[in-house]
Amino acid sequence: MKIENTDKKFMEEAIKEARKAYRKNEVPIGAVIVQDGKVISRGYNEVERRCNATAHAEILAIARAVKKTGGWRLNGCSLYVTVEPCLMCLGAILLSRISRIVYGASQPQFGSINKIKKLPKRIEIIGGVLKEKSRKLLQDFFRKHRR
Repeated sequence: MKIENTDKKFMEEAIKEARKAYRKNEVPIGAVIVQDGKVISRGYNEVERRCNATAHAEILAIARAVKKTGGWRLNGCSLYVTVEPCLMCLGAILLSRISRIVYGASQPQFGSINKIKKLPKRIEIIGGVLKEKSRKLLQDFFRKHRR
């Protein structure tokens, strides 16, 4: 799949969310959900603050999007996330019927996109969008916090 300029634009928005997480000593992963060319929700990791292992950027962005749209189905929406979604987040993405996943950096340890053998054909997946920016943010965070 080809990376579009709008993909870069919305990934920059997800990176802004990841920077918020970084400033709050959370693993810097950010997400935005886009519908009809507009950001309808945002999220960043809040696992530490909420003391909740499920408070991932994608999960929080999905929760805000369904609240805003008034329905749990997010058909036609795109999710932009700075790092490849984990298995839990991928499950939520698929169940919410998001049509498109665009992610930045791959995550060999916890990422799930390349580990699932058969994803629904209805979902488009694009990886590697602004991956160096996302990767650098993660590397800086772990250098700072995991000494």
